[in-house]
Amino acid sequence: MGYVINRRSNNVRATKEITEKEKATLEKERTETLVELDRLREYLRGEVDPDEEEADPDLFEREKTVALIRTWENKLASIEQALRLAEKGAYGICESCGEKIDPARLKALPHTTLCVKCKSQMERVAEVRFRPGGR
Repeated sequence: MGYVINRRSNNVRATKEITEKEKATLEKERTETLVELDRLREYLRGEVDPDEEEADPDLFEREKTVALIRTWENKLASIEQALRLAEKGAYGICESCGEKIDPARLKALPHTTLCVKCKSQMERVAEVRFRPGGR
């Protein structure tokens, strides 16, 4: 394991070389995600636009499909970010604190770029920010 300077905080930051198995896992996830995105987009294109005068009985299904597409696009962005980090020798290192991400977490979510602690903090902040009646 090597070290680099985190330019944002001037902290020493660990680096990690990605293994061929880890890279293959990310590439496989990327391919599967692209296939699912293509499938969902094709399904959406196949939907018939309702007549303006008619109520749209499939509106809920279309909105659900659009939400799924956004979720898969976010996953794809995470996978591609993890691959970019791998190229820099920083795969498996938390983008927020610079600490090593637990190998069990990487096994479960190979495309994660945050450790559990930083992800939890981020979710708590988002929860407070978007809570009805919150700040």
